[in-house]
Order: sequence, then structure tokens, then C-alpha cells
Amino acid sequence: MAFNLTRRKFLQTASLAAASIPLSKVVSANTGISKSTLDTIGTSGDKTVVGGICEMCFWRCQMVGKVRDGRLMKLEGNPKSIDNGTALCARGNAGVKLLYDVDRLKYPMKNVGKRGEPKWKRISWKEALDECGSRLNSTVEKYGPQGICVFPHGSSAKYPMHFFERAVGTHNVSEASFFQCRGVRDTSYVATIQKAPGEKIDMPNTKVLFFVGDHLGENVHVSHIKQYIQGLQNGAKLIVADPRFSAAAAKAHIWVQIKPGTDTAYLLAIMNYLVENNKYDKEFVEDYTDGFDEFSDAIKEWTLEKAAKECDIPAAQIKEVADMLANNAPNIAIHPGRHATWHGNDFQRGRALACLTGILGAYYVKGGWVPPKSPKLKSISWAKEDHGHTYDLNYNNEDEEELYPFKPPGTPTELIRDCAISGKPYPIKSCVVWGQNPLQTIPKPEKMKDLFRAMDFVMCVDVMPTDVTAWADILLPEPSYLERYDYIKKGTQWDLAQEHQQYISARMPIVPPMFERRDQVYITNEIAKRMGHEDKIPVKNIKELVEKTLASANLSIEQLKAEDGIHIQPGKDPFEIPEDFEVLLFNEDIADTGHPGAPTYLPVPDNPKGYARLLYGRAPVHTFNRSQNNIWLHNEMPDNPVWVNDKVAAQLGLLEGDTVGFVNSEGVKSATTTTVKVTAGIRKDCVYIYHGYGSANPLMTTGAKAGVDDTALITKLAIDPESGCNGMRNNFVKLIKNGKVLDIPA
Repeated sequence: MAFNLTRRKFLQTASLAAASIPLSKVVSANTGISKSTLDTIGTSGDKTVVGGICEMCFWRCQMVGKVRDGRLMKLEGNPKSIDNGTALCARGNAGVKLLYDVDRLKYPMKNVGKRGEPKWKRISWKEALDECGSRLNSTVEKYGPQGICVFPHGSSAKYPMHFFERAVGTHNVSEASFFQCRGVRDTSYVATIQKAPGEKIDMPNTKVLFFVGDHLGENVHVSHIKQYIQGLQNGAKLIVADPRFSAAAAKAHIWVQIKPGTDTAYLLAIMNYLVENNKYDKEFVEDYTDGFDEFSDAIKEWTLEKAAKECDIPAAQIKEVADMLANNAPNIAIHPGRHATWHGNDFQRGRALACLTGILGAYYVKGGWVPPKSPKLKSISWAKEDHGHTYDLNYNNEDEEELYPFKPPGTPTELIRDCAISGKPYPIKSCVVWGQNPLQTIPKPEKMKDLFRAMDFVMCVDVMPTDVTAWADILLPEPSYLERYDYIKKGTQWDLAQEHQQYISARMPIVPPMFERRDQVYITNEIAKRMGHEDKIPVKNIKELVEKTLASANLSIEQLKAEDGIHIQPGKDPFEIPEDFEVLLFNEDIADTGHPGAPTYLPVPDNPKGYARLLYGRAPVHTFNRSQNNIWLHNEMPDNPVWVNDKVAAQLGLLEGDTVGFVNSEGVKSATTTTVKVTAGIRKDCVYIYHGYGSANPLMTTGAKAGVDDTALITKLAIDPESGCNGMRNNFVKLIKNGKVLDIPA
């Protein structure tokens, strides 16, 4: 079936027309912005520049830029792309406003005031790099490499992260995308199928889409959403478990309005029902799984009735879900999720999703979980040096056993923060923050501020003056994704073209960098020279890094440009199951560490009396805090209204549009307010807001104090016992209206 998805059809199909940002609205009169005349290129000074890879979110769509006399006028999807095609979401279109944001960091700056209340002095790059190198080197000389901690995020942070890990030798590295996002998902699948799952499900060819907490349609990852919509258009049934009537729930054939934190109980009951009633794939289980007897014995307590009571959903509905899965197996697309750090019991939920896929035989089949066979590229980065004995906080106990044996790469955030604040088991005295805003990515932001207060030196590198940059001693500006060489994107596609193809593209600058911004290779290399690692520098500049990476696939930058920015080659059939593939339904290695070898439900605390559980998620026109200062996107979603159940709102006297603040169960009040959204589409025991609002840095002149910062209210820590990842939805709040605190009805 041909798939021709227009922007209008996408918005209609995904039920996003009201929430998203059509291009026609971006250029409408109420924004004061005129529509670009670059639909046809040909006038003097106009050109189309290839090689763009978006970074308005991490999905990284391929695109081209319409440039007039050196100024970017418009962004479009690259017509040659077999990934996102010509489509870009609202955020991708609005990259133009990031590029020309007047608040962007422009020059190296030194804080001559107080951390958190900075007074900025413009300095030269030489002075900035001299100070960074000297201060970091002083820390290493006095405390060892473990005296430095690093909080990186994004493609530009990879090269410096490897420098500090491999060349300098610190283990104190915590990446938000792992410890507050997808890391626990990846490690749970690795412990089950020996592979990280990605989002590798064949949605266009599936018979049933099964989502637990996924809200596709609000994250707007273009190629992923295209595949999702194609599956629905091809007749797939959709099952969504979510406390909220999300965009996905609005398209669901079965919406399970589950109690937050009980997802694993729901999954265990489904699996137990399938096993007890012989509705699982016996042949697949026999050939490709291990530990079935121990697994089935471990889950047998989870009857439909027990799970129904725990999850606050009908037992008949769980049975309906299980039967729909069984009747359509193995062509079942069980989504592994993405932002998977929810309640501190997330490793077991990931294991349950992976095991459910296994007993339905839904690995390596059309419509199931299928790992794409992408092109091979050699990674070019810092070589790992021998530092002798190194200090790893994850081994900090008497028996030298891992505290979190199934952690993602890096060190769990709380281990770093506790060590830095207490000085035990060793001092951490310098902090490098690169592209991450840990005041809005990590729970309990006051604890993060305590870490900064304990430092001798804090260095930040970023594009925008996010909240964390106010805590820097030296603040360095880097180019945006539109101004630099950088990321190599590779992948495979079979579902849209109905043929197996692979692609390779590299991020190349659409326009040159402005002001005094410098890329990650330049900054890292200059610091490396000052720290005595000049002889270990792997590349001289960022363009060489891209060239060497492409050369491993017999490509070059010039060849990519000649191929319109994307190299396409024949792909490989991804549906053949490897002979050594195995699903560990019961994992003895997990059991040997003292954790449950079979997926196990770990209950979470119930709501305190008078409080609702605070839930948060993605906004369709924002990428968390990263896009809050973007004028176009801010115009469409200037704040994050709090979703309140209509019956609860009636009892509290709340009306649509009322202004409210928050206070959490630890007594922390929100610094700002937002408006009320009254809806039947959320459970009575929950409230929901979009994440990333409420910036505190006044240098973000558009995003500052717009909406409520949900992270400031996430002060109750919950750590996943197997992975060390943060639970992010374990806090409870009351609403405040006109100064009065409102108790949420039981």
C-alpha cells in the first residue's frame, strides 16, 4: 500500500490539529511573521543547502535549508530521505528561530559574581580555555581524575565525554538520556534478549500495537509517527495503557486507564493468563527461550482479579487485552517505550515487556520486534588510557560488588551527587556540564545546586542560557546543529518503501557559525592540550572527525554533498532470527545479584491523603526545556496547563483556565503558576503537566517563568534497585488557588 502522508493528513490522523503547530499558523498574522517566498529557488542569492540533520529533538530528521544571501530562511525535510522524507515537525521548522535567537550564548563568559546569581564578564577564548585547563588540571593533580564529574547530553557532548572518561580517567559521568530517560529500558532488554531495544518495532506491518505509557503523537518523532500511522491505516488494533487520555489513547481500540506505577502487575497478569490458558507461542518458547518453568512459576500468583485490584482496572479488560494479543500473535508490536524512568520499579517493567514479546513469539517477525541492520561505521574518538587503579562509585561497598549491577553506561546520578556533596568516599571538586540542564533533568534540583556549591570549579558549554548555566564559573558558547559538522546518522528502512535500504548522512553546516562560537572538538582539544593530553588527540578538527568516520564506509563529505546529503545503499533482510538468539524469561545472573530473576512487581507508595500524583510528559511542539525560548513554539504553547479530572475540579470549584500553583508533599511550592485544563481524560488521583517549562534564568527572555517547572516539584527520590536510575513520577501535589491550598478528594 502506497503511503503518502501530507502534513494536514498527519495532523488529522494523529488527532494533533489542536495541539500541534501547522506551518500555516507559524506564518499567520498573529505572529507577525511573513510567509517565506523560497518555495521556488532561483532568484539571485538563493540556494538550497543539503546536509542538515535536525537537533530540535533527538530523533534527528534529515533536512535541507533554504538560504538567501547567507541567511537561513526556511527548513524542509530532505526529499531524498527514506527516514522522515520531506516532513518536519513544528520544532524542526522552528529551528530557524533557534539559530537567530537573540538570547543565544555568543562569547566566552566568566562569572565574577556568585554561582546561581552570576555577573558575567566577556573574556577571550584563550583566557577561558586557559582557566578551564588550569582549574581542571589542578583538580586532577590534587584529587585524581575522580575529582571531576561530568553531566553530558546530545551529539556535541560525545567527543568531550569520551575525553574525560578515557583520557582523563573519571568514572563520574551521568548522561540524562541514560539515567533519567531510556537507560533502564535498554539494560532491562539487554538482560532479557542481550540487545538494547531502541524503538525497533515493525508498526506498519503489525496486527496489534501494544503501548504501556507511550504517547505517540505527542512526541512527534516524524518517521516513527509515520510508521505508527501507517500501521493504523493498515488496520492494526491499538491497545494503550495510560492514566491519561493521551493522543495515542484517543486512537486506541482498548484504553486501559491504569493506576500509575502498577504497569508491571498488569503485564504479569497478561502473561500468566496466556500461560495458564496455553495461549502462548509454545514453539518459540521451546526454541528460543530459557527459564520458562521458573518464569511461569514466579508469575502464577498474578491472576486477572489480583491485577485488576492492584491496577484499579476491570479484570475483564485485562482478559480482553490478553486475548487480542494471543489471537493476533506473533504479529504483535510491543513498544519498548522511550522515556522509561517512571516509578523506581522500571527495570522489572522493561523485563516484563521483553518477556511478553517472547512468549508471543513476536521477535524477528513482520509486525513484531525487528532490529534493523544498519550500515557499519567505525567510531572515531579518544582511545582509552590505562590509569591504573580507578575509583568507581558503583563498586563502593565492602565486598566490591556492584551497587547497581544493571546500570546503563556511566555512574548513577545519585551516587555522584552524594559523593560530591559529602566528600565521601572521595572529593569531587570540578564539574563539567555539556549540553545538559541537570536542574530540569534530574529530580530534586536543590540537591544539584548543593553539588555546584561544593565545587571548586564549574564549566558549562551550551547553545542557550539554560538554568544550569547560571551556576557556571566559565560559560562557553557552542554552535547550533545548523552551524557545524557533527552527527553521523545511519539507519535502515523497509516498511515505507517495501524494500530493504540503508542510509548514511552526516550533519553539515547549513550556515557558518556566528559570533565567537566554537565546536566541541576545538574546545575539547584545547583543554586536552592544557591538561597534558595533546599527544592523544584523535583528530585536529570536527570536519576531520566526520571525514574519518565516513571513510570507514568508503564515503566522504564531498560525496555526500554530491548525493544530496544522503547516501542510500541496498539493505539486508532483518527478519531472519539468529541461531543464538535467546529470551531469558528467568535470568540466573539477575537472581545471583539478589534481584528477582523473573519479572516481578514492586509496589510504589499510594497517594498521601489530599494529594494527587504528579505526572508529566512531552509536549507536541516542545522538546522539554530545550525549545522553551523559541518564539514560534512559545507562541503556540506558552505554558503547560495542568490536567485535572472534571469531577475533581467540580468538587474543588476549579474552572477551565483558572490560575493555580502547586505545593508538593514535602512542602515545596512552585515558583510560578499555570492554568487549569478540566478534562474527563485523566484519573481522579492524578494531575498532569508538560515537562520543561518554568525556566528560572532571566536571560531566557521568552521562556523564563513561563508555566510551571515540574522538576522543582520532583523532590521525593525513588531509585530503581537494579539500574540506579531515577524514578520521576513519585511525587504528590496539591493545587493552590488564590493563596488557598486545595485538598484533592480521595
